[in-house]
Amino acid sequence: MPGLETAVIETTANELRPIRVLLVEDEFFISEWVVESLSDQGFAVRAVTNAADALQLLRSWAVDVLFTDVNLPGGVDGTTLARQAREMLPDLPVVYASGRVNNLDSRLRVSGSLFVAKPYVPEMVGRLLANVVRDAAQNLPV
Repeated sequence: MPGLETAVIETTANELRPIRVLLVEDEFFISEWVVESLSDQGFAVRAVTNAADALQLLRSWAVDVLFTDVNLPGGVDGTTLARQAREMLPDLPVVYASGRVNNLDSRLRVSGSLFVAKPYVPEMVGRLLANVVRDAAQNLPV
């Protein structure tokens, strides 16, 4: 299966585990499509529809990367969610997505984050997520 080799992270010299993605997407069909595609690529994916549920999940589930829509229901958007998530997990990689803008002002984004305009191809997003997790792991102090 193409892309499967990019969906794992090395945890020790000889052990690999799936990359754990927290997807925050309020559009049901987009969420289901992305979860299915990323799961087929070998990712472990949890999906929620709002920031409050995302923050709760971040407290109870180990996450390797946050993939969040910018426009979310419930009064907290994806940019605020990312800032709150980074307060909890300072090294958490963040990837934003939006169908309303083609780019997200860098002043609104957390440092080191990436942006993907919708519509996107989930297979491409899978490669992007694997790369940001790999890059973050390489930049952590030993």
